[in-house]
Amino acid sequence: MASCWGLPELLCEFPSLSNKSLRTMRTTIDGGFRDLVRSWSDVIDQATWPLQVFLNTLEDIFTQTPWFIVMAVMLGIVYAASRSWKTVLGAFAGLMFIGIFDLWEDTMTTLAMVTVATLIAIILGLPLGIMMARSDRFKSVLSPVLDVMQTMPSFVYLIPVVVIFGIGKVPGVIAVVIYAVPPMIRLTNLGIRLVDQEVIEAADAFGSDSRQKLWGVQLPLALPTIMTGVNQTIMMALAMVVVASMVGVGGLGKNVLQAINNQFFTIGFLNGFALVAIAIIFDRTSQAFGKRLQKHTETGHD
Repeated sequence: MASCWGLPELLCEFPSLSNKSLRTMRTTIDGGFRDLVRSWSDVIDQATWPLQVFLNTLEDIFTQTPWFIVMAVMLGIVYAASRSWKTVLGAFAGLMFIGIFDLWEDTMTTLAMVTVATLIAIILGLPLGIMMARSDRFKSVLSPVLDVMQTMPSFVYLIPVVVIFGIGKVPGVIAVVIYAVPPMIRLTNLGIRLVDQEVIEAADAFGSDSRQKLWGVQLPLALPTIMTGVNQTIMMALAMVVVASMVGVGGLGKNVLQAINNQFFTIGFLNGFALVAIAIIFDRTSQAFGKRLQKHTETGHD
């Protein structure tokens, strides 16, 4: 009998299922999954229809509104959040770069998708983070799920999403949400757990119930940390744009993917730089807003 390192061959090769068994298992699972999706296809279409309408409406607003109006609104939001003319000037320069190189419409398409994905991630992540903070048992159950979501290669998300929802913008948004929601959940949980216990005890002394403590004490004090979660969610959504373009999502991600396939260095660089510009605008604005919230929380005035 052949051996390696003085051991029998049986001990040298890891025991595994036969090729026939693995093939049968894969065929059974894949076929059953596809049959299940087909049987629920009408329900899935009805459930995702509002998301499709919302995404298309927002995209139409961004792309069909004159560019100077969109830019003015965006710069107004940046100033309102950051109260910094330096940040506004940087945002203006980034948006001008995007427009000069004829990337405005694609950027607006990407911006619509990221906006929708971020809103969904916040709507899902905030209550889940609150539940994690209020229940150690729920945290122990959800934490491994978040670990898998954050470590799973992003391309893998596309397989079940495409099988269930098909090709299009909605599957892309869903894939982005799955990839981007974990930071929102984790940082909401962390922010609430980091609230000073003495403050909680003071609220108890005044007779506050759990709901009053949550909305009147814990969430306001945790808001800077929660805003960091929003910031990270936006960054991860932008990072997922190129991958999501593989399932039919347009915008800058599609251009980058085409540039990679055709080895167009200039096109890839310009579209990548547009993504970076949008990411920097979001990052600086949300960070400045988070710092203002923290200052307001600590001093009691803005």
